[in-house]
Amino acid sequence: MSSAVIAKPLMRGLLAKRLRFHLVVAFTLSFVTAGTVKLLLGDSRKKAYADFYKKYDAMKSFEDMRAAGIFESVKPNK
Repeated sequence: MSSAVIAKPLMRGLLAKRLRFHLVVAFTLSFVTAGTVKLLLGDSRKKAYADFYKKYDAMKSFEDMRAAGIFESVKPNK
C-alpha cells in the first residue's frame, strides 16, 4: 500500500494577501460608484435646480401664498 502525502496549505501571509486584494477591489468599486452617481444624479439635479431658479420669482410666490391665506402673521392685501 502506498499513501500519497498531501502538501500542507501555505497559511503564512494569506490574510494579508487576501486583504490587500479586497481593499484594492473595494476602493476601485467605491470610486467608480461615486463617479457614476455624480454623473447620473448630481449633474442632472444641479441643472434642474438651475433651470428652476432662473425663472423663479420669490416675491410672486410669497404674494400668492399670502393671498391664499397660508401665513397667519401676514394679512392679505385688500
